[in-house]
Amino acid sequence: MEATEIKELIGAAMAVRKNAYAPYSGFYVGAALMAEDGTVFTGANCENASYPAGHCAERAALAAAVSAGKRRFRAVAIVGGKEDIPQEYCVPCGICRQMLSELCSGDLIIIAAKSRSEYKKYTLDEILPLQFTL
Repeated sequence: MEATEIKELIGAAMAVRKNAYAPYSGFYVGAALMAEDGTVFTGANCENASYPAGHCAERAALAAAVSAGKRRFRAVAIVGGKEDIPQEYCVPCGICRQMLSELCSGDLIIIAAKSRSEYKKYTLDEILPLQFTL
């Protein structure tokens, strides 16, 4: 994946993060998922007073992609934090990792970013080495 693609994906995650609904935790997350054909789907976290009923940004992006008929993906960028400017690297939670593993190969690139130039890259296999499958 080229540096320009990574920066664009991070930019999309940063932009959608502004739409997050996080009145309980104050932790705002944006995710941008790139399909194999280059189409980008975004999602923001949406909390609920009944905590388990909320949705993570990664799952929101994945649901948007699946709703559009996409089933193969190259990368996902995640930006999150409590301040206006992300101050920590945000990786998918366990539920999101499992959801990604259902539709993505182990070489899916996971980009945890603070900015377009400050990011870390992992593969799905690195962050979820023992995937649960049926």
